[in-house]
Amino acid sequence: MVSEKDCGIVSVKSLIEQKLQAAFAPESLAVVDESHLHAGHAGARPEGETHFRVTLVSPAFAGKGRIERHRMVNAVLSEELAGPVHALAVHPSAPGEPGRG
Repeated sequence: MVSEKDCGIVSVKSLIEQKLQAAFAPESLAVVDESHLHAGHAGARPEGETHFRVTLVSPAFAGKGRIERHRMVNAVLSEELAGPVHALAVHPSAPGEPGRG
């Protein structure tokens, strides 16, 4: 069986992971596709990959406020937010800060 990777197709989740890794070199990164929780809602597509939760810990967020951190992530993912991603829940933190799940 031929995989999406073999065909050069990259999932939205993989693209988000790649871009955030490159931009923030996070100590930890979790990208969860929560599209199945929003089936039938506005912005949801039958194939999914529209609603994501991102939790990342990066030194790049040290000394930055919550809004600035969100803006940093949104800037990196601007193409995805303008296209396939309908909703993005972001939980950024710097190393040593209490994390959020």
